[in-house]
Amino acid sequence: MSGARERLSFDARVRDALADPLLKVAIDRTTGNARTKRAAAMAAWPGFSSARELGRDIKDHVIAHLDHYLVQFERNARASGAQVHWALSGPEACDIVVAICRKAGARTVTRSKSMLGEEIGLPHALQEAAIERVETDLAEHIIQLAGDPPSHIIWPALHKTREQVAELFHAHHHDPGTLDSIEAMVASARRELRGRYLAADVGISGANFLIADTGAVCTVTNEGNAELTTTPPRVHIVTAGIEKLVPSCAHAMAMLRLLVRSATGAELTQYTTFHCGPKRAGDLDGPAEFHIVLIDGGRTRMLAEGLAEMLRCIRCGACLNHCVVYRQIGGHAYGSVYPGPMGSVLTPMLDGLPQSKDLPRACTLNGQCQEVCPVAIPLPTLLRGWRDRIWSTGLESVTVRQGFAVWRFLALHPALYRQASAMAVWMMAWFARGGWIARMPLAGGWTRYRDMPRPPRRPFIAQYRRRMPRP
Repeated sequence: MSGARERLSFDARVRDALADPLLKVAIDRTTGNARTKRAAAMAAWPGFSSARELGRDIKDHVIAHLDHYLVQFERNARASGAQVHWALSGPEACDIVVAICRKAGARTVTRSKSMLGEEIGLPHALQEAAIERVETDLAEHIIQLAGDPPSHIIWPALHKTREQVAELFHAHHHDPGTLDSIEAMVASARRELRGRYLAADVGISGANFLIADTGAVCTVTNEGNAELTTTPPRVHIVTAGIEKLVPSCAHAMAMLRLLVRSATGAELTQYTTFHCGPKRAGDLDGPAEFHIVLIDGGRTRMLAEGLAEMLRCIRCGACLNHCVVYRQIGGHAYGSVYPGPMGSVLTPMLDGLPQSKDLPRACTLNGQCQEVCPVAIPLPTLLRGWRDRIWSTGLESVTVRQGFAVWRFLALHPALYRQASAMAVWMMAWFARGGWIARMPLAGGWTRYRDMPRPPRRPFIAQYRRRMPRP
């Protein structure tokens, strides 16, 4: 993320998000629809539980034998005619991609949506190299016109309402048309982008899966833009994290069943494509050069530092759609490439814990993210692990430490704790009006955006004892 929003604190970004009424409308429209579709897909799939266990086991097996499958993938990819490059970091990966583009004499590149590209800063690297970048995914096209970073890993333009998109297209498209419906807006984007596919010198894509036993790359889209990005240009560049590996095509199909249902609620995407090397003799189309850039980017460090389970992630976005925090503040408030629960685990590793310590704390730990994760990543447990590190490394503020010290003292003295609780309930009653508290000292973080329900007159322990039968 860049610009003025990045320079704001996490609290300031959250305040801006909560104060934006259109943002809440946009988030509710998309995430609500996604949750409904996913629920229907899972209800119609009695084998989800066993498929989820299989997906978890496939990913854990690959992670445990990552060196073996990386060597196998490289060997088979090279055998198919691909050129394989290795990058330890994001900047190194960007240098490799830019060098390939320059060698090809590229002035324009088309790019299919890839969160890894955002992670390594590829859009900025291409801009600095004076190479024109054309985003071909519809949502990425929208945010490129708006100058925004993605706000969701599946729907990057989730923060925009269709009314705002219509305004953007009117302002930037050469032939926008009437734009009185979603279909008309899609047609406008098609007219704007179709010629750019054919004029591009290089096409850049990500990868949903890397198939070790064939050296193939699997991409999954619903618009067909990935195929138009990777086929017409002379050069196709794939950027992929090393954790994207699966042993075989059969394993990839098992993972695809989980990915698509969790992401969009469909049984299969419109376009599932396996790219295997450059154009061969007799092929009617395809790139003359096929490059694969394999990126570590902190992934081996995650293995070493107790975050191996996070490498299972297949980037479906289900945890974002079900997160009660994300659904209130959206993706930009997180200030990082990856928002929501999965981002709150990944970002401290990618950007450093001191810079992102607010993210693991921006969670209620209600566990919905783990319940819907198609590969059973224990996200609440990993978030608690980051909170432990924040505390143990002294990154927690003095105020919070003093507050916990007071709470600990009261918790170790039950009689005093009950007295303090009763006094707090009595004081809160003074600020209640009609059963709700609109303002109260020390509660501004809550009451600034919502009313607090008045607590019961009797604390929970008192009610519990009153209802329990006497011995």
